[in-house]
Amino acid sequence: MQFKVKAMLPQGSLVVSRVEAPDELHAERQVAERGHAVLSVAPVAAFGRFVPRGDAAFPLLSFSQELLALVDSGVTIMEAIETLSEKEQRPGVRAVLDQLTGGLRQGRALSSALEGLPKAFPPLYVATVRASERTSDLREALGRYVAYATQLEQLRARLAAAAIYPVLLVVVSAMVVVFLMGYVVPRFSTIYEGMGSSLPFMSRLLLQWGQTVEKNGPWMLALAGLPVLLLLSGGGRWLMRELLAQAWRIPMVGERMRVFQLARLYRTLGMLLRGGIAIVPALEMVSGLLSTGLRAGMRDATRRIGEGQPISQAFSAANLTTPVALRMLRVGERTGHMGDMLERAAAFHDEEMARWADWATRLIGPVLMLLMGLVIGGIVVLMYLPIFQLAESIQ
Repeated sequence: MQFKVKAMLPQGSLVVSRVEAPDELHAERQVAERGHAVLSVAPVAAFGRFVPRGDAAFPLLSFSQELLALVDSGVTIMEAIETLSEKEQRPGVRAVLDQLTGGLRQGRALSSALEGLPKAFPPLYVATVRASERTSDLREALGRYVAYATQLEQLRARLAAAAIYPVLLVVVSAMVVVFLMGYVVPRFSTIYEGMGSSLPFMSRLLLQWGQTVEKNGPWMLALAGLPVLLLLSGGGRWLMRELLAQAWRIPMVGERMRVFQLARLYRTLGMLLRGGIAIVPALEMVSGLLSTGLRAGMRDATRRIGEGQPISQAFSAANLTTPVALRMLRVGERTGHMGDMLERAAAFHDEEMARWADWATRLIGPVLMLLMGLVIGGIVVLMYLPIFQLAESIQ
Protein backbone atom coordinates (compact mmCIF):
# COMPACT_ATOMS: atom_id res chain seq x y z
CA MET A 1 0.00 0.00 0.00
CA GLN A 2 1.23 3.51 -0.79
CA PHE A 3 1.40 6.34 1.75
CA LYS A 4 1.98 10.06 1.26
CA VAL A 5 4.43 11.29 3.90
CA LYS A 6 5.14 14.93 4.66
CA ALA A 7 8.43 15.48 6.47
CA MET A 8 10.88 18.20 7.45
CA LEU A 9 14.48 17.96 6.30
CA PRO A 10 17.34 18.77 8.70
CA GLN A 11 17.94 21.96 6.68
CA GLY A 12 14.38 23.10 7.44
CA SER A 13 12.76 22.53 4.04
CA LEU A 14 9.55 20.54 3.55
CA VAL A 15 9.50 17.39 1.42
CA VAL A 16 6.59 15.17 0.36
CA SER A 17 7.33 11.56 -0.60
CA ARG A 18 5.41 8.39 -1.41
CA VAL A 19 6.48 5.10 0.13
CA GLU A 20 5.32 1.51 -0.12
CA ALA A 21 4.54 0.01 3.30
CA PRO A 22 2.06 -2.40 4.91
CA ASP A 23 0.75 0.27 7.30
CA GLU A 24 1.25 3.87 8.44
CA LEU A 25 3.72 2.92 11.18
CA HIS A 26 6.09 1.24 8.74
CA ALA A 27 5.76 4.16 6.29
CA GLU A 28 6.64 6.65 9.04
CA ARG A 29 9.58 4.49 10.11
CA GLN A 30 10.97 4.32 6.54
CA VAL A 31 11.01 8.10 6.23
CA ALA A 32 12.35 8.65 9.76
CA GLU A 33 15.30 6.34 9.00
CA ARG A 34 16.42 8.88 6.36
CA GLY A 35 16.83 11.47 9.11
CA HIS A 36 13.61 13.35 8.30
CA ALA A 37 11.12 14.64 10.87
CA VAL A 38 7.75 13.16 9.89
CA LEU A 39 4.86 15.61 10.01
CA SER A 40 1.97 13.55 8.61
CA VAL A 41 1.23 10.19 7.00
CA ALA A 42 -1.81 9.58 4.79
CA PRO A 43 -2.74 6.61 2.58
CA VAL A 44 -2.86 7.26 -1.15
CA ALA A 45 -6.28 6.65 -2.70
CA ALA A 46 -6.38 3.37 -4.63
CA PHE A 47 -7.39 4.90 -7.95
CA GLY A 48 -5.19 7.94 -7.43
CA ARG A 49 -2.07 6.04 -8.41
CA PHE A 50 -3.42 5.51 -11.90
CA VAL A 51 -4.42 9.10 -12.63
CA PRO A 52 -2.00 10.46 -15.25
CA ARG A 53 0.36 13.08 -13.87
CA GLY A 54 2.40 15.64 -15.67
CA ASP A 55 5.52 14.92 -13.60
CA ALA A 56 7.36 11.84 -14.79
CA ALA A 57 9.97 9.93 -12.80
CA PHE A 58 13.30 11.71 -12.64
CA PRO A 59 15.64 10.35 -15.38
CA LEU A 60 18.59 9.69 -13.09
CA LEU A 61 20.69 7.79 -15.62
CA SER A 62 20.42 10.40 -18.39
CA PHE A 63 21.02 13.17 -15.82
CA SER A 64 24.22 11.44 -14.68
CA GLN A 65 25.41 10.89 -18.26
CA GLU A 66 24.84 14.51 -19.25
CA LEU A 67 26.35 15.84 -16.02
CA LEU A 68 29.43 13.65 -16.55
CA ALA A 69 29.83 14.92 -20.12
CA LEU A 70 29.65 18.55 -18.97
CA VAL A 71 32.04 18.04 -16.05
CA ASP A 72 34.50 16.23 -18.33
CA SER A 73 34.47 19.25 -20.64
CA GLY A 74 35.59 21.54 -17.79
CA VAL A 75 32.23 23.04 -16.78
CA THR A 76 31.71 23.56 -13.04
CA ILE A 77 29.03 21.61 -11.18
CA MET A 78 26.87 24.71 -10.72
CA GLU A 79 27.10 25.69 -14.37
CA ALA A 80 26.46 22.11 -15.51
CA ILE A 81 23.26 21.75 -13.50
CA GLU A 82 22.07 25.21 -14.56
CA THR A 83 22.67 24.21 -18.18
CA LEU A 84 20.70 21.00 -17.75
CA SER A 85 17.86 22.95 -16.13
CA GLU A 86 17.76 25.52 -18.95
CA LYS A 87 17.48 22.88 -21.68
CA GLU A 88 14.92 20.74 -19.82
CA GLN A 89 11.35 20.87 -21.20
CA ARG A 90 9.57 18.66 -18.64
CA PRO A 91 8.24 20.78 -15.74
CA GLY A 92 8.73 18.12 -13.06
CA VAL A 93 12.33 17.38 -13.99
CA ARG A 94 13.14 21.08 -14.34
CA ALA A 95 11.70 21.75 -10.88
CA VAL A 96 14.05 19.14 -9.39
CA LEU A 97 17.06 20.69 -11.15
CA ASP A 98 16.05 24.16 -9.99
CA GLN A 99 15.81 22.94 -6.39
CA LEU A 100 19.21 21.31 -6.76
CA THR A 101 20.69 24.54 -8.10
CA GLY A 102 19.11 26.46 -5.22
CA GLY A 103 20.73 24.15 -2.71
CA LEU A 104 24.15 24.64 -4.29
CA ARG A 105 23.72 28.42 -4.27
CA GLN A 106 23.09 28.23 -0.52
CA GLY A 107 26.60 26.84 -0.14
CA ARG A 108 25.61 23.22 0.44
CA ALA A 109 27.72 20.36 -0.85
CA LEU A 110 26.38 18.49 -3.87
CA SER A 111 25.66 15.36 -1.80
CA SER A 112 23.73 17.44 0.76
CA ALA A 113 21.68 19.10 -1.99
CA LEU A 114 20.96 15.70 -3.55
CA GLU A 115 19.93 14.28 -0.17
CA GLY A 116 17.28 16.99 0.09
CA LEU A 117 15.53 15.48 -2.96
CA PRO A 118 15.02 11.82 -1.98
CA LYS A 119 12.30 11.20 -4.58
CA ALA A 120 14.76 11.93 -7.39
CA PHE A 121 18.07 10.78 -5.90
CA PRO A 122 18.15 7.46 -3.98
CA PRO A 123 20.45 6.94 -0.98
CA LEU A 124 22.89 4.86 -3.06
CA TYR A 125 23.42 7.76 -5.45
CA VAL A 126 23.87 10.25 -2.63
CA ALA A 127 26.37 7.97 -0.89
CA THR A 128 28.38 7.57 -4.09
CA VAL A 129 28.61 11.35 -4.58
CA ARG A 130 29.42 11.93 -0.89
CA ALA A 131 32.28 9.43 -1.07
CA SER A 132 33.65 11.18 -4.17
CA GLU A 133 33.63 14.52 -2.34
CA ARG A 134 36.18 13.15 0.10
CA THR A 135 38.61 12.40 -2.73
CA SER A 136 37.54 15.29 -5.03
CA ASP A 137 36.88 12.84 -7.85
CA LEU A 138 33.27 13.38 -8.90
CA ARG A 139 33.99 12.33 -12.49
CA GLU A 140 35.00 8.82 -11.48
CA ALA A 141 31.98 8.49 -9.17
CA LEU A 142 29.59 9.57 -11.92
CA GLY A 143 31.30 7.24 -14.36
CA ARG A 144 30.93 4.33 -11.95
CA TYR A 145 27.25 5.06 -11.43
CA VAL A 146 26.58 5.43 -15.16
CA ALA A 147 28.30 2.10 -15.85
CA TYR A 148 26.38 0.47 -12.98
CA ALA A 149 22.97 1.80 -14.06
CA THR A 150 23.63 1.02 -17.73
CA GLN A 151 24.49 -2.59 -16.97
CA LEU A 152 21.35 -2.99 -14.87
CA GLU A 153 19.22 -1.47 -17.63
CA GLN A 154 20.77 -3.77 -20.21
CA LEU A 155 20.03 -6.83 -18.08
CA ARG A 156 16.44 -5.72 -17.48
CA ALA A 157 16.00 -5.08 -21.20
CA ARG A 158 17.31 -8.55 -22.06
CA LEU A 159 15.01 -10.22 -19.54
CA ALA A 160 12.05 -8.13 -20.70
CA ALA A 161 12.77 -8.98 -24.35
CA ALA A 162 12.87 -12.66 -23.43
CA ALA A 163 9.46 -12.38 -21.76
CA ILE A 164 7.72 -10.48 -24.58
CA TYR A 165 7.06 -13.49 -26.83
CA PRO A 166 5.46 -15.75 -24.16
CA VAL A 167 3.33 -12.90 -22.83
CA LEU A 168 2.22 -11.89 -26.31
CA LEU A 169 1.38 -15.50 -27.13
CA VAL A 170 -0.74 -15.88 -23.99
CA VAL A 171 -2.56 -12.57 -24.56
CA VAL A 172 -3.39 -13.30 -28.21
CA SER A 173 -4.50 -16.85 -27.43
CA ALA A 174 -6.67 -15.63 -24.55
CA MET A 175 -8.30 -13.08 -26.86
CA VAL A 176 -9.07 -15.82 -29.40
CA VAL A 177 -10.58 -18.05 -26.70
CA VAL A 178 -12.68 -15.16 -25.37
CA PHE A 179 -13.90 -14.38 -28.90
CA LEU A 180 -14.84 -18.01 -29.54
CA MET A 181 -16.57 -18.51 -26.19
CA GLY A 182 -18.24 -15.12 -26.11
CA TYR A 183 -19.33 -14.68 -29.75
CA VAL A 184 -18.93 -17.76 -31.93
CA VAL A 185 -20.20 -20.44 -29.52
CA PRO A 186 -23.44 -18.53 -28.71
CA ARG A 187 -24.13 -18.28 -32.47
CA PHE A 188 -23.63 -22.01 -32.89
CA SER A 189 -25.89 -22.72 -29.93
CA THR A 190 -28.89 -21.35 -31.88
CA ILE A 191 -28.09 -23.74 -34.75
CA TYR A 192 -27.94 -26.81 -32.49
CA GLU A 193 -30.81 -25.80 -30.22
CA GLY A 194 -33.26 -28.33 -31.72
CA MET A 195 -30.88 -31.30 -31.67
CA GLY A 196 -31.23 -31.83 -27.90
CA SER A 197 -29.75 -35.02 -26.44
CA SER A 198 -28.38 -36.25 -29.76
CA LEU A 199 -25.42 -33.92 -29.27
CA PRO A 200 -22.19 -35.24 -27.74
CA PHE A 201 -21.79 -34.48 -24.04
CA MET A 202 -19.05 -31.86 -24.45
CA SER A 203 -20.96 -30.21 -27.30
CA ARG A 204 -24.02 -29.98 -25.03
CA LEU A 205 -21.87 -28.20 -22.46
CA LEU A 206 -20.78 -25.72 -25.10
CA LEU A 207 -24.43 -25.27 -26.13
CA GLN A 208 -25.42 -24.52 -22.54
CA TRP A 209 -22.57 -22.06 -22.26
CA GLY A 210 -23.68 -20.29 -25.43
CA GLN A 211 -27.26 -20.02 -24.19
CA THR A 212 -26.05 -18.65 -20.85
CA VAL A 213 -23.94 -15.99 -22.59
CA GLU A 214 -26.88 -14.94 -24.78
CA LYS A 215 -29.22 -14.57 -21.80
CA ASN A 216 -26.81 -12.95 -19.35
CA GLY A 217 -24.27 -11.25 -21.61
CA PRO A 218 -24.24 -7.79 -19.93
CA TRP A 219 -23.99 -9.27 -16.43
CA MET A 220 -21.19 -11.60 -17.45
CA LEU A 221 -19.35 -8.72 -19.10
CA ALA A 222 -19.64 -6.70 -15.89
CA LEU A 223 -18.35 -9.62 -13.84
CA ALA A 224 -15.44 -10.05 -16.24
CA GLY A 225 -14.58 -6.38 -15.78
CA LEU A 226 -14.44 -6.64 -11.99
CA PRO A 227 -11.03 -8.40 -11.90
CA VAL A 228 -9.64 -5.72 -14.21
CA LEU A 229 -10.89 -2.97 -11.87
CA LEU A 230 -9.43 -4.80 -8.87
CA LEU A 231 -6.06 -5.07 -10.58
CA LEU A 232 -6.08 -1.38 -11.48
CA SER A 233 -7.11 -0.34 -7.98
CA GLY A 234 -4.10 -1.92 -6.29
CA GLY A 235 -4.84 -5.61 -6.52
CA GLY A 236 -2.23 -5.92 -9.26
CA ARG A 237 0.58 -5.24 -6.82
CA TRP A 238 -0.82 -7.77 -4.36
CA LEU A 239 -1.25 -10.35 -7.12
CA MET A 240 2.31 -9.78 -8.35
CA ARG A 241 3.67 -10.19 -4.82
CA GLU A 242 1.73 -13.43 -4.40
CA LEU A 243 2.93 -14.76 -7.76
CA LEU A 244 6.52 -13.91 -6.89
CA ALA A 245 6.14 -15.54 -3.47
CA GLN A 246 4.86 -18.72 -5.11
CA ALA A 247 7.61 -18.58 -7.75
CA TRP A 248 10.25 -18.64 -4.99
CA ARG A 249 8.90 -22.07 -3.97
CA ILE A 250 9.54 -23.58 -7.40
CA PRO A 251 13.07 -25.03 -7.08
CA MET A 252 14.38 -24.08 -10.52
CA VAL A 253 12.68 -20.68 -10.74
CA GLY A 254 13.36 -19.78 -7.10
CA GLU A 255 17.08 -20.41 -7.50
CA ARG A 256 17.20 -18.21 -10.62
CA MET A 257 15.42 -15.40 -8.76
CA ARG A 258 17.88 -15.76 -5.89
CA VAL A 259 20.87 -15.55 -8.27
CA PHE A 260 19.35 -12.48 -9.97
CA GLN A 261 19.02 -10.67 -6.64
CA LEU A 262 22.52 -11.70 -5.56
CA ALA A 263 23.97 -10.39 -8.83
CA ARG A 264 22.29 -7.03 -8.25
CA LEU A 265 23.60 -7.06 -4.67
CA TYR A 266 27.17 -7.78 -5.80
CA ARG A 267 27.10 -5.09 -8.48
CA THR A 268 25.74 -2.40 -6.15
CA LEU A 269 28.03 -3.35 -3.28
CA GLY A 270 31.03 -3.42 -5.61
CA MET A 271 30.22 0.08 -6.87
CA LEU A 272 30.00 1.41 -3.30
CA LEU A 273 33.24 -0.25 -2.18
CA ARG A 274 35.11 1.07 -5.22
CA GLY A 275 33.76 4.51 -4.32
CA GLY A 276 35.48 4.35 -0.94
CA ILE A 277 32.47 3.55 1.27
CA ALA A 278 33.18 1.23 4.23
CA ILE A 279 31.81 -2.30 4.05
CA VAL A 280 29.33 -2.15 6.94
CA PRO A 281 27.60 1.11 5.85
CA ALA A 282 27.58 -0.20 2.29
CA LEU A 283 25.87 -3.41 3.41
CA GLU A 284 23.24 -1.41 5.27
CA MET A 285 22.54 0.64 2.12
CA VAL A 286 22.09 -2.37 -0.18
CA SER A 287 19.95 -4.49 2.15
CA GLY A 288 16.79 -2.95 0.67
CA LEU A 289 17.62 -4.45 -2.73
CA LEU A 290 16.94 -7.97 -1.46
CA SER A 291 13.65 -9.75 -1.01
CA THR A 292 12.25 -10.34 2.46
CA GLY A 293 13.58 -13.91 2.55
CA LEU A 294 17.18 -12.78 1.94
CA ARG A 295 17.19 -9.70 4.18
CA ALA A 296 17.53 -11.81 7.32
CA GLY A 297 20.67 -13.35 5.84
CA MET A 298 21.99 -9.87 5.00
CA ARG A 299 21.47 -8.72 8.58
CA ASP A 300 23.31 -11.79 9.83
CA ALA A 301 26.17 -11.22 7.36
CA THR A 302 26.42 -7.54 8.37
CA ARG A 303 26.65 -8.54 12.03
CA ARG A 304 29.35 -11.14 11.34
CA ILE A 305 31.42 -8.69 9.26
CA GLY A 306 31.06 -6.05 11.97
CA GLU A 307 32.48 -8.62 14.42
CA GLY A 308 35.53 -9.10 12.21
CA GLN A 309 34.68 -12.11 10.05
CA PRO A 310 35.86 -12.12 6.40
CA ILE A 311 33.26 -11.11 3.85
CA SER A 312 33.40 -14.47 2.05
CA GLN A 313 32.87 -16.40 5.27
CA ALA A 314 30.01 -14.15 6.45
CA PHE A 315 28.25 -14.28 3.08
CA SER A 316 28.66 -18.05 2.85
CA ALA A 317 27.21 -18.56 6.34
CA ALA A 318 24.24 -16.33 5.44
CA ASN A 319 23.58 -18.17 2.13
CA LEU A 320 24.37 -15.06 0.09
CA THR A 321 26.87 -16.68 -2.27
CA THR A 322 27.10 -19.05 -5.18
CA PRO A 323 30.11 -21.34 -5.76
CA VAL A 324 31.52 -18.91 -8.35
CA ALA A 325 30.88 -15.81 -6.24
CA LEU A 326 32.45 -17.42 -3.16
CA ARG A 327 35.66 -18.12 -5.05
CA MET A 328 35.79 -14.55 -6.35
CA LEU A 329 35.17 -13.11 -2.89
CA ARG A 330 38.12 -15.09 -1.53
CA VAL A 331 40.31 -13.82 -4.36
CA GLY A 332 39.18 -10.27 -3.60
CA GLU A 333 40.13 -10.69 0.04
CA ARG A 334 43.60 -11.95 -0.89
CA THR A 335 44.28 -9.23 -3.46
CA GLY A 336 42.50 -6.35 -1.72
CA HIS A 337 40.28 -5.65 -4.74
CA MET A 338 36.94 -6.70 -3.29
CA GLY A 339 34.95 -4.12 -5.27
CA ASP A 340 36.32 -5.38 -8.58
CA MET A 341 35.69 -9.01 -7.65
CA LEU A 342 32.10 -8.27 -6.65
CA GLU A 343 31.44 -6.56 -9.98
CA ARG A 344 33.02 -9.47 -11.86
CA ALA A 345 30.83 -11.91 -9.95
CA ALA A 346 27.78 -9.80 -10.86
CA ALA A 347 28.79 -9.75 -14.53
CA PHE A 348 29.22 -13.54 -14.54
CA HIS A 349 25.78 -14.14 -13.06
CA ASP A 350 24.16 -11.52 -15.31
CA GLU A 351 25.38 -13.44 -18.35
CA GLU A 352 24.19 -16.66 -16.75
CA MET A 353 20.74 -15.17 -16.17
CA ALA A 354 20.55 -13.91 -19.75
CA ARG A 355 21.41 -17.38 -21.11
CA TRP A 356 18.86 -19.01 -18.80
CA ALA A 357 16.16 -16.54 -19.87
CA ASP A 358 16.93 -17.24 -23.53
CA TRP A 359 16.73 -21.00 -22.94
CA ALA A 360 13.49 -20.68 -20.95
CA THR A 361 11.93 -18.57 -23.71
CA ARG A 362 12.81 -21.14 -26.35
CA LEU A 363 11.24 -23.85 -24.20
CA ILE A 364 8.17 -22.02 -22.89
CA GLY A 365 7.18 -20.56 -26.28
CA PRO A 366 6.51 -23.90 -28.02
CA VAL A 367 4.89 -25.37 -24.89
CA LEU A 368 2.49 -22.43 -24.61
CA MET A 369 1.76 -22.59 -28.32
CA LEU A 370 0.95 -26.30 -28.01
CA LEU A 371 -1.33 -25.78 -25.00
CA MET A 372 -3.18 -22.85 -26.54
CA GLY A 373 -3.51 -24.72 -29.83
CA LEU A 374 -5.07 -27.67 -28.01
CA VAL A 375 -7.54 -25.38 -26.20
CA ILE A 376 -8.57 -23.44 -29.31
CA GLY A 377 -8.61 -26.57 -31.47
CA GLY A 378 -10.73 -28.38 -28.88
CA ILE A 379 -13.31 -25.60 -28.86
CA VAL A 380 -13.50 -25.56 -32.67
CA VAL A 381 -13.79 -29.36 -32.90
CA LEU A 382 -16.56 -29.46 -30.29
CA MET A 383 -18.47 -26.77 -32.22
CA TYR A 384 -18.28 -28.66 -35.52
CA LEU A 385 -18.59 -32.20 -34.15
CA PRO A 386 -22.43 -32.25 -34.41
CA ILE A 387 -22.16 -31.14 -38.06
CA PHE A 388 -19.77 -34.01 -38.75
CA GLN A 389 -22.18 -36.45 -37.07
CA LEU A 390 -25.11 -35.05 -39.04
CA ALA A 391 -23.19 -35.46 -42.32
CA GLU A 392 -22.41 -39.09 -41.46
CA SER A 393 -26.07 -39.83 -40.67
CA ILE A 394 -27.19 -38.34 -44.02
CA GLN A 395 -24.68 -40.49 -45.87
